Parts: sequence; structure tokens; C-alpha cells
Amino acid sequence: MFSFNAQAFRNQWVTLFLRWVLSLSYWLPITWVRAMGRGLGGVVYHWDGRSRRVTERNVALAYPELSSATQNMLVRKILRETGALAGEMGHVWQAPWAHTSALIESSDGAESVQAALASGSGVIVLGPHLGNWEVLGLHLATLGNTVALFEPPKIAGIGDLIKSARERSGGQLVPTDARGLATLVRCVRQGGISGILPDQVPAAASGGLNVPFMGVDCGTASLGCNLIKRSKAKAFMGVALRTADGFKVLYKAAPAEIYGDDEMAALTAMNDAVADLMNGYDEQYQWSYKRFRCRPDNGIDHYKNLKVPRARFEIKPEQYL
Repeated sequence: MFSFNAQAFRNQWVTLFLRWVLSLSYWLPITWVRAMGRGLGGVVYHWDGRSRRVTERNVALAYPELSSATQNMLVRKILRETGALAGEMGHVWQAPWAHTSALIESSDGAESVQAALASGSGVIVLGPHLGNWEVLGLHLATLGNTVALFEPPKIAGIGDLIKSARERSGGQLVPTDARGLATLVRCVRQGGISGILPDQVPAAASGGLNVPFMGVDCGTASLGCNLIKRSKAKAFMGVALRTADGFKVLYKAAPAEIYGDDEMAALTAMNDAVADLMNGYDEQYQWSYKRFRCRPDNGIDHYKNLKVPRARFEIKPEQYL
């Protein structure tokens, strides 16, 4: 007897639609799809929805020294660059690796990563949500044997698409469980590479500490620093920044404090290093993400009342003291 599964049909349709959008993005010049994405970001700005309000709150917290007008201008730039990120993904996920790699105009600091590998040391690169972190992960796999963690989305078809895209340059994705972590650590101990996102708020209180980022305490995951200690790896900060026609990849040695036993100092140094990478490229950071959440909740909810009309929204310094 025929049984119609609406959820499965919807998931299949979403996957097919995403593949179609990515294919269209790939076949159009990257400057065109970025321009289209920035236009969509402008629509999101004027729509005044959740993404804009989260971005406004983050900008107000991270850049209190800026005037209201300058903050508003930065919010608009951020949403436009978020649109550019979405627009260029066909060139990153759907295109052959030879096409994507040709968009990388430079890779400053890659020789330092390769020197660390040549010395017999494994490498862990801390790459935040800045620029296009998918490009960074793809480039990283060209420098040596690379293993990274991967948590599939709920829609299986999209998970397969993302996994295939991220492994195109030679890397291996493993699940975010004990077995996957063991595989990652073993790879790095044997002189391989891994990339970790350092700016995801941990889901559980045990996953990190509340430490300052851009002067504001927020939940900061300890996974990256813990893996560096367990694997005895050399640590680098990494980013793939958007240029006019492509990307520039940058690797920098991580601060010495990241290797220390003082977890608070290590995580604070990591957050400071992320902020340093952002300098001059603040609009390319994913400020539409609720970065300033706390784990565990320390009584401050920076995203409270985001649904009220914007005219009533005002950050009062005393509510955060």
C-alpha cells in the first residue's frame, strides 16, 4: 500500500533545490554571485528580521566606542558580506577543486605550517567564522594529511553534499563522537593536520568557560585547546579572507598561552587571536550568530527582547554590570 512521507519528500526537495542553487552559483562568475548575495543581504537589512537584530546586538556589544550611525553602517556591511558568503558557495562546494583552488590568490604563512609538519609535529589550525572558513578547510587539506570533525545536518541529503564538498581537496571528515575524536588525535600525533572552529558556543556547560571576546564574557569552547594538548600539536590561527576576485589565506602562529595549563588564560588568548584576525575585516565575521551567549547562564542574556520593535531597543550599560 502506498504511503506518502511528507517529511522525506520535503527533505528531498530541499536537497535538490540546494544543489540547483549551488550549480547556478558555480556557473555564474564569482563577482556576479557575490553582488547578488550582497543585494540579498541588503534586503535582509531592510527586512529587519532576526539576523539584523542579532547582528545589531553583537555590534553594539563588540564596538561600543562607535557612534550609532557607524554601528548601523557596520551592520549593513556585515549583512551584505553574509550574503556574499552565501552567493559564492557554489564556487566553493560545487565546483571542481581545481576551480576553487584557482580562486585562492595567496596563502601567507603556509610555509610555517609546512615547516612544522616537516619537523615531525602535527598541526591544529584554529579557524573562526571569518571570511570563508570552507575555503580554509579545503586549502588546509592540501598541506598534509588532514582529519576534521563533522556533525551532519538533520537532512541526510544535505549532509552527504557537504561531506563530499569538504573532502574534495583530500581531507577526511570524522563524526563528532569519541571514535571520531580518537581518529583526529591519532592523525595529528602522527604528523597530520586538523582544523577546529574556535568560536562556536559550547552546547554544554562542561564544554568550555565564559571568557572575554571583544571585551564581553561569553561561552568559549575548550575543544581546540584540549586537542592541542592531547595531540602535542603546533597551533596556528587560520583564515580565508574575501578579496575582490577570490580569497587570500593566512596562517599565523597561535599565542603561546594556548599551550598552557591555565584554561582561562588559554581561552582568552584564543579569543584575542580571533579578534586580531578580524582587524580590518570585521564585516566578514559571522556576527549574525549569537556569539555572546554564556555557558552556563550567568544571569546575562544579551539577546533578550530581540523581538520588540527596534525603536524600543536600547542597550543600557547598567544592565550588563
